[in-house]
Amino acid sequence: MDLQGFLLGEMDHSLGTLTATKIGVIPHDRLLETTERFPRIARALWQSTLIDSAVFREWMVGIGRRSALQRIAHLLCEMFFRLRAVGLTDDGSYNFPVTQAEIADSLGLSTVHVNCSLQALRRKQLISFQSGHVAIHNWEGLKVAGEFESRYLHVGRDASSGRRKMARESGSREVR
Repeated sequence: MDLQGFLLGEMDHSLGTLTATKIGVIPHDRLLETTERFPRIARALWQSTLIDSAVFREWMVGIGRRSALQRIAHLLCEMFFRLRAVGLTDDGSYNFPVTQAEIADSLGLSTVHVNCSLQALRRKQLISFQSGHVAIHNWEGLKVAGEFESRYLHVGRDASSGRRKMARESGSREVR
C-alpha cells in the first residue's frame, strides 16, 4: 500500500477501500531481497515514495488554504488526470463511485459544503456529477477553479529521467 511500512517496519495508519479491491502482499524480507538485487526496482520504489510525498504536500496545502469549492474542483481534476494517464477516462468523463459524504470525509468538509460546491460547479457548467460518474465540460475552467497544476503527480516520468536531466544541467556525466 505504501513503502513507509517496509522502510519503518510498521504502518502508523490504516488503509481502506471504497470499492471491491484485490491486493497482493509482498513480505518485507522478499522486498528487501528484491531491492538489493535489482537497483532499478529500488529506484522505482524510491521514486514512488517521493511522489507520495509530493501528493501529500499538495493535499496539505489544499486542506490548509483552499475553499470547499476549490478542494472539490482540485480533487476532480486530480482524479481525471490520474485516470486519464492509465486509460480509464472516456471523452472527458470517468467513473467516480463515491458519495458526497465520502468526498466530505476525504477533504475535511461537511456534506453540506460538498453539496453546495458541486451545485456551484454544475451552475458554472464545469462538471456534472451523477450516480458515480463525473463528466468534465470545461477542463480549463475546472483547473482554474481548483488551482490544479499536475506537475506534483509526476505522471509519465521514469526513475532515470531526473538523473539524466540533472547531469545535463550540471554539465556532468550520468552515472549508472
